[in-house]
Amino acid sequence: MSRLLIRGRKAVSGTHRVSGNKNAALPMIAASLLTSEPVTLANLPDIDDVAAMLDVARSFGARVSRNLAEGTVTLAAPKLKTARIDPEAAAKIRTSFLFAGPVLARLGRVSLPPPGGDAIGHRRLDTHFAGFRALGAKASAGRKMLGFKGSLKGTRILLDEASVTATENILMAAVLAEGRTVIDNAACEPHVADLAAMLNAMGAKVSGAGTNRLMVDGVTELHGCTARIGCDYIEAGSYIAAAAVTGGELTLTGIEPEPFEVLRGAFSRFGVSWTIDAAAGTLRYSPRRRLKMKYDLGDAIPSVSDGTWPAFPSDLLSILIVVATQARGTCLFFEKMFESRLYFVDHLRQMGAKIVQCDPHRVVVTGPSALSGCTVTSPDIRAGIALVIAALCAKGETRILNAESIDRGYVSVESSLGALGADIARKP
Repeated sequence: MSRLLIRGRKAVSGTHRVSGNKNAALPMIAASLLTSEPVTLANLPDIDDVAAMLDVARSFGARVSRNLAEGTVTLAAPKLKTARIDPEAAAKIRTSFLFAGPVLARLGRVSLPPPGGDAIGHRRLDTHFAGFRALGAKASAGRKMLGFKGSLKGTRILLDEASVTATENILMAAVLAEGRTVIDNAACEPHVADLAAMLNAMGAKVSGAGTNRLMVDGVTELHGCTARIGCDYIEAGSYIAAAAVTGGELTLTGIEPEPFEVLRGAFSRFGVSWTIDAAAGTLRYSPRRRLKMKYDLGDAIPSVSDGTWPAFPSDLLSILIVVATQARGTCLFFEKMFESRLYFVDHLRQMGAKIVQCDPHRVVVTGPSALSGCTVTSPDIRAGIALVIAALCAKGETRILNAESIDRGYVSVESSLGALGADIARKP
């Protein structure tokens, strides 16, 4: 287990190139098994979750050729040697479950253990099961193994929740199903649209990406392609927050403007705004004033809540809570999606933050707070980077244990933040 040592109160300033979107890369790796021809993915982030997904692809017999310098990977799976996901590989990452759709579509059967991943709360698989059953698969669910088998036929599917991974899994299964599939209440996040674009480049017939209704006309086979992974707006939001709480100026390159329209409203509540040059693919953040919360009409205490796209993304709520600790005023945060995501605020209170946890889903933050360094433990990817951001504006040294959890979603934070002026080092 490694740890990060951070000495705070140094401005995070400079230029940072945003990595490829982790949440797009993982399903796109799984989708590469839908064809016997090579698939190349560009703008691939060098993170641990990507490495884990590539290991699962290898366990099916895929050949993986990765170029770290260019940020590309080519996967080729002329034949799948098994329909069973390796339990050890699956335990490392929850999105191993995304291989269920492609393998079921290609081989007519798949078996896998319940997936692993961050302990941020219950994340149900029922929507996946309902979708596969609607397509004609028979499902079995034991405590140690889950299974699906059968030939797939298109149908209308109304998802009982707009689950991102369920939408992606069902979409990947449907592209090789016989006939037309309509998925209503589909997730419409940018990374779902990235996956749909990749499938179309492989010869699929998917329409409606970016909306909550996907229409899929099944084809008999797919071919290889080259697909580019979009920018990671969650990483971008994290680095903007780091600059905001330390008084730095930041330029982000390699961005696409659309996702930032969704982030802008919540960040602006705390006095954080930016300008985007769409043609150049750059975003610029410059501090204009001290951070201050914008109250609702009638001076009502504001609230920020997460939800399905285009609501504010859950993956950034932890980061915005840290911004709130440095902004003048009071704000309620309502985490609607995961009942264990907010428990990390105990660490922020340990550092001196003024936070009241009302229940597992709601916290009230009053700022600004003078944070002080101490020893904390990263419980998951997003809480981990939130603690890094808190440490960057805290007085003294902060030790963050279990730094590997952050590596699952962020490329070498000690190198990236160090290049922007942070005093940060990794120790064994």
